[in-house]
Amino acid sequence: MCIKCTISEVQEKKVGPIRKLNKEERRFFKTVYHAAFANPFGELREKLDRTIAGLFPSVSRRESVDQCINEIDIRVKQLEKEGCGTLEAFKGQDQNLIRVVFLFDIFHKFRDHFDQLIMDQIAAGDVPVKVSFAGEAMAMLQQRGFPQNCHDHYFAFSFQLRRAFFFISNSLVGNSPCMKELKRKLWNNVFTGSIEWYDKYLWNRMEDFSTLILGETGTGKGTAAMAVGRSGFIPFDSQRGCFDDSFTGTFISLNLSQFPETLLESELFGHKKGAFTGAVEDYPGVFDRCSPHGAILLDEIGEVANHVQIKLLQVLQDRVFTPVGSHEKSRFQGRVIAATNRSMDDIAGGAVLRDDFYYRLSSDVIEMPPLRKRILQDPRELTALLTFTVERIMGTPCPELVKKVTRMIDRELGKDYHWPGNVRELEQCVKQVMLRRSYEKLQKKDTDGVKHRLIKGLDKGDMTVAELTSGYLKLLYEKHGAYEKVARRAGVDRRTVKKYIDQQDIS
Repeated sequence: MCIKCTISEVQEKKVGPIRKLNKEERRFFKTVYHAAFANPFGELREKLDRTIAGLFPSVSRRESVDQCINEIDIRVKQLEKEGCGTLEAFKGQDQNLIRVVFLFDIFHKFRDHFDQLIMDQIAAGDVPVKVSFAGEAMAMLQQRGFPQNCHDHYFAFSFQLRRAFFFISNSLVGNSPCMKELKRKLWNNVFTGSIEWYDKYLWNRMEDFSTLILGETGTGKGTAAMAVGRSGFIPFDSQRGCFDDSFTGTFISLNLSQFPETLLESELFGHKKGAFTGAVEDYPGVFDRCSPHGAILLDEIGEVANHVQIKLLQVLQDRVFTPVGSHEKSRFQGRVIAATNRSMDDIAGGAVLRDDFYYRLSSDVIEMPPLRKRILQDPRELTALLTFTVERIMGTPCPELVKKVTRMIDRELGKDYHWPGNVRELEQCVKQVMLRRSYEKLQKKDTDGVKHRLIKGLDKGDMTVAELTSGYLKLLYEKHGAYEKVARRAGVDRRTVKKYIDQQDIS
């Protein structure tokens, strides 16, 4: 699992007789080997954990994992009693199996310590905290026969594994089949389809793998992107006793639709002093500010103008960009994650993204499931989300409020409510119940009336240019929700869009 620790390095220090695994031991340790490299959100890992633990499928996931860890600990202690608690006591394929077993065992011995470190780092913010248990972990690696030059890497890799599990598991609530599949895909997005390959070849080369996240408004695209962005590999510095970066600062989210086109390039690539009116000093763009161990979320990527897509394409292809008003190229080392609520049909058809830009952006395409699908697959999903949302708002669990909101949803919305606003709407539903003890569901916008008037006016030929323009701009605004987006699509400035839409609303 640690690329710097090879079998040959261990064998050079071998002393004493060689311990050979018997048939039963080899079968057991092979199962552990495969479990160590399996996706923790996949069915295979669950099956392997139960096999190791010797439990039936009916037991809970947590019980299965705990018993699995306990069984491995017993086996390792037995080897230790025999004087074989080090890699030097094995050779060949046996040593390769035991190497992974030892790493798996050490990782789980510090599992709770890593969880506490995550919480401590969140509280501390962007300054890396000291890792109090690092020395103990390094000593255990040394005791098991791992060469000194692989200790820092394995410790950093262990923390990355635990961080990824923590954020994917805790920030994306739900166990419906489509949510399990989403979590499995996010894990693969961080570690690829093979953790073994990742650790050997790709742990410091993930910048080449960009991601496109699709999904309706409110499905949690930003949350999924943050789980990936905070789960990158961060080297550990044993001299300083801390990691090179805090994971809290390795993820940057930028909503592209909130910036007018004249400022968007500056926000992305930065600008030099004097590049344009108002540029009174140098400004680092988001690509400059991103940690080499982190990722950038470019949200609403479907609303970006063609010429900006071309410049973003250069970042993805060559990993370089040029600030506005400068001729000097800068290098970008992080990952790019993009998100849009536009459909795959629009994207694949070229109506949203340039083909060359899309193919560079889509090393991985992940689709967020809508809330209605999640509830349809597993009705318990609603209760789980309500429980999570209430606890986040209140700061403590409140089963009474969860029951109250559930009764209100059943009474006023019905069990088949569509949830057009998805998880974001559910959160507002909880807040409205807390404020006014009821929820006013989202009403469909009356775009049909505007369309009817436009079609009727065109057929009769009695519409003025102002009426035609205001109606068309109103329809665009209802679809895209922002004056800047409408202005770009209609080829007019933002003030003109607002003036005509205001006229339409008055009429």
